Amino acid sequence: MPAAPIAPDGILLVDKPRGITSHTAVSRARRALGTRKVGHAGTLDPMATGLLILGIGPSTRLLTHMVGLDKTYTATIALGSATSTDDAEGEETSRADASHLTSDDLAAPMARLTGDIEQVPSSVSAIKVDGERAYARVRAGEQVELKARPVTVARFDALAFRPGEVAEVDVVVDCSSGTYIRALARDLGEALGVGGHLRALRRTRIGPFGIDGAPLADDLPEAGAADLLLPPAEAAGRILPVVQLDDERAANLASGRKTASLEGERGIVAAVHGERLIGIARVSGNRLLPVTNFPTA
Repeated sequence: MPAAPIAPDGILLVDKPRGITSHTAVSRARRALGTRKVGHAGTLDPMATGLLILGIGPSTRLLTHMVGLDKTYTATIALGSATSTDDAEGEETSRADASHLTSDDLAAPMARLTGDIEQVPSSVSAIKVDGERAYARVRAGEQVELKARPVTVARFDALAFRPGEVAEVDVVVDCSSGTYIRALARDLGEALGVGGHLRALRRTRIGPFGIDGAPLADDLPEAGAADLLLPPAEAAGRILPVVQLDDERAANLASGRKTASLEGERGIVAAVHGERLIGIARVSGNRLLPVTNFPTA
């Protein structure tokens, strides 16, 4: 009898186009790879484009260790127009003539929005309030006031400025996970006294993973999609220190048993045997303790 096909396993980087949900991108990956076991390490709004990290098969277990990675975005901010959602999807709530603004006016308020800051998320975010998403409460007609939360904006730079009654500025942002670029657009507009909203957004980096070479979610091939996967060991090695195990240690860890550690390692590590990811483990004293195990192929 012919051998059973090997189930796909790895990390898939895809470029989400504008106008589809992240769930739709996941569905297209499921169809292309012929598996239901596909997860993601963070979504993008339908209006946004750019990088999604998808875990395929057993590699969905890696996603837990990727959701908190820092990110890079490019964006276009409209100044002189505020909206109900802080982005182009909402209704305009106020307008002020921004034609007096110049690129020099942006430097000081953008600097104040850089570094470790307290940010109030958009009221239409997916943050839960008493067990329900904030955006669902807003859509039901409730007034939602979210609390400020600490985020880090390592870089908030203007790339281009286009003056006008509604001015536009193209920006690049390096930030911690949980930062809302819509909120940066809103707060920049408020700081300039004219209001603002996010007109376009593209995510170009998540941790060590970049958008270059990632296929469009619309263009995933019906055959050969598995060739696009990053092997689990390679993907884990990009985000964690790698410990190479000998046969005995690999067998112990694969069975869920703690095993002798290697000198000099600390914290959470990717434990590999040859080119196979055995698991994610934690170094505690002189022991290697399993955190997440990966099944044998």
